[in-house]
Formats: sequence, structure tokens, C-alpha cells
Amino acid sequence: MKFSPALKALVVGVALATSSAAMAITSSFVVDAKANSTSGGGTGVNTFSLVAGQQFSVTVDENDLWNAGALPRWSNANGLNTNLYYANGMDPEVSVSSGTQIGSVFGNWTQGGLTDAYGSLVGQIGSGSFFKIGTSFTGTASASGFLKLFYFDSNLADNSGSITAQVTAVPEPETYAMLLAGLGLMAGIARSRKNK
Repeated sequence: MKFSPALKALVVGVALATSSAAMAITSSFVVDAKANSTSGGGTGVNTFSLVAGQQFSVTVDENDLWNAGALPRWSNANGLNTNLYYANGMDPEVSVSSGTQIGSVFGNWTQGGLTDAYGSLVGQIGSGSFFKIGTSFTGTASASGFLKLFYFDSNLADNSGSITAQVTAVPEPETYAMLLAGLGLMAGIARSRKNK
């Protein structure tokens, strides 16, 4: 069976679109401890629009720091759950003498269906509950909507600093199914026209 040049071009275009869609999409998003706090009027950072069941991941460099106020309240995206953060004189975000303790354990905060360490990076899909992301998260969307990122805290007034989150979204399987169905439909139309 021979196909017209237009149909061949369409098949090639759909094949390229399918292979492009198979690739995950990754983007960087800056999350600010003050502007993107879960409390006190802060708003989340919109990342990707996800559909329920879609796979995604979020990673943050463990050395990327933000804070919930006066020392020792600096932490990474895992929050104020450890005493292991000490300035070494090389931390660009923290201007203190080498050896000063900059982070400590401050207990947990409860908000929006989540109890976790103050200063944690948390996510929310649509208007759903908050969930812990920290420095590394991989999972599937529990609902459809934008994935929003927040600094988990009770008071944004004394927060400062920001972290950069790498968010990867894997295209949902329905995208492939629609592309293949369209290709099959076009092939059927071409056969029908040739047989007339």
C-alpha cells in the first residue's frame, strides 16, 4: 500500500511527537521561605499541571539553605529536624563565623493535613492536603491540578532565603494512547480514500 506524501509527513510528525512526549520534562523553580510560606498569606510556587496518577519527582541540593528566623533556624529542604548544620565559613547564605551552629531541631508544625518539621519543603496538588517533599521526592499525583511548592511554617514574618527545586513530570500514558489512536484514524482514512 502506498501513502500520499502528505500522509507520510503526518506519520513522521506524529512519530516525532510521540518520541518527544516520551521524554520527561524537567524545570527549576525557586521557592522562597517568606513569599512561599504555608502560613501568614504566603502563596505556593506553581510548577506543572498534573493529572491524577501521573509520575513526578522533586529534588533539591542538600546544601541549599533557607531559614525560619534568628539562629539557629537555618535548614535545607528537609526542615529543622537535625543539629548537623554548622557554618564552615563557605555558606553563601549565612554570614556567621566558622563553627557557629546555624540549625537545630525545632519540632513539628501541623497544617493542611500534614505534621512535619518546620522549614520543610512541602507540596500540594490542586487544593489537596500538603505532603512532605524535602530534598528528594518521587511519586504519583494523588489528584489533578497544579503542583505547588511551599515553605512549611507557622509564621512567614521572620523567614528568609530560598531553595531551588528541580521538578520532573513524566507525561501520562493517555498522551501516548491519543497520539497512536490519531495515527490509526489517519491510516484508516487514507485506506478508505484509496479504495474509492
